[in-house]
Amino acid sequence: MKKYELQDVTQPNLVEDIFPYSLPPLIKFEGKINETIDGKVVEFDPNEVKTRDIHITDTTFRDGQQARPPYKKEQMVKIFEMLSRLGGSNGVIRQSEFFLYTKNDRDTIDACRNLNVRFPEITGWIRANKGDFRLVKEMGLKETGMLTSSSDYHIFHKQNQTRKQAMDQYVEVVEAALEAGIRPRCHLEDITRADLPGFVFPFVQRLERLTENQPANMKVKIRLCDTMGFGLSYPNAAEPRSIPKLIWRLRNECGISPDRLEWHGHNDFHKVHINGASAWIYGLNALNGTLFGLGERCGNPPLEGAIIEYIALKGSLSGIDLSVITELAQYYEKEVGTHLASNYPFVGKDFNTTRAGIHAGGLRKFEQIYNIFDTTALLNRPPRVSITDKSGTDGIALWVNDFLGLKGDERLSVMKVAKIQRWVMDQYEIEGRLSSITDEELEEQVKLQLPDFYQKYHKN
Repeated sequence: MKKYELQDVTQPNLVEDIFPYSLPPLIKFEGKINETIDGKVVEFDPNEVKTRDIHITDTTFRDGQQARPPYKKEQMVKIFEMLSRLGGSNGVIRQSEFFLYTKNDRDTIDACRNLNVRFPEITGWIRANKGDFRLVKEMGLKETGMLTSSSDYHIFHKQNQTRKQAMDQYVEVVEAALEAGIRPRCHLEDITRADLPGFVFPFVQRLERLTENQPANMKVKIRLCDTMGFGLSYPNAAEPRSIPKLIWRLRNECGISPDRLEWHGHNDFHKVHINGASAWIYGLNALNGTLFGLGERCGNPPLEGAIIEYIALKGSLSGIDLSVITELAQYYEKEVGTHLASNYPFVGKDFNTTRAGIHAGGLRKFEQIYNIFDTTALLNRPPRVSITDKSGTDGIALWVNDFLGLKGDERLSVMKVAKIQRWVMDQYEIEGRLSSITDEELEEQVKLQLPDFYQKYHKN
């Protein structure tokens, strides 16, 4: 057993190489994590993760619309414009896919094109039949996704086909796309419940033979669709659920390069974000997500979570404007009419709000103790305190100082706010109150108990 000795130091070790505060916490790896298949190592190389062109693709307007009423055209155009600003000029949000079936869908695509932004690129989504493919040609899109269900649950029980019939149908539409100069992206639906060696890998290899003489920008892309959320991030999990093994086989046995592989997950088992991150680190480039995780049933990988994960893996903002996440959340609440849970990470009204007095005390003394990163600078969301009977004088002092905008030596001590704290406690101990104290009530108490400070510092 190894023996550890106390290392008494004069300066704190804040582990700032991992927790820089000016960025989200960074993800660093030590050594390689691996499992073996037939004696061959399934691993990810941390250096490859740093250098590979990992990016995000958006399905807010496709899968995201399957979990909510349809967006209005003007809403989709506004959201698309904000996605462009969020992902930045380097195209961290590389593509966004749209339905093509209604006039509203097609008019929206034209309006988004008129914004003349480089990223995200607009792509389509169709079923694997020639009738749907006509819509892609009419819209002049350079790439489209097409539904190519891969499990026997779908092939036999939904499509009433044999595996050969399904594969032949899929290939026929892929051939039509290639003839028209449109890049096909095959969505292998329900892949984590499929017979991988019996259907998925032969299908992928057939697609490879089909496009082996095509230029790089026309080779078929493969989207791995974890339709029911069965995927597992553990490298030693059994197939077909193991994401690391699936990606390893597609890259090493089927010859699909990382730039042509994409992950599309679902959250039925609370694994949607970690599965997407694992797909990135185990060897594919594109992670498909939706804003705030809105999608079929339990939802898709939350795009804003993927943005934070990207920064954590790359170690820089790469042109990303994180404040747009806050802007998007406000737009969804006020204009789209979508209520986001108060404790939802990064955007919920309480995500960086504390009610505990001991936490408020930590925030007041050194913000980094109880704030995940510099949310003021990055998200335009200063940490807040919500006042209850558990907030203590530390919580009151933090609220009052932030309300008055006091910095440094100007900030009021806990003694200065003692009367306000007494009033708060009376609400609970004497009046029997059960709800939080509102900001309006606290402002009124500042007026009454600290009139000089209110007059001097409060900005109308």
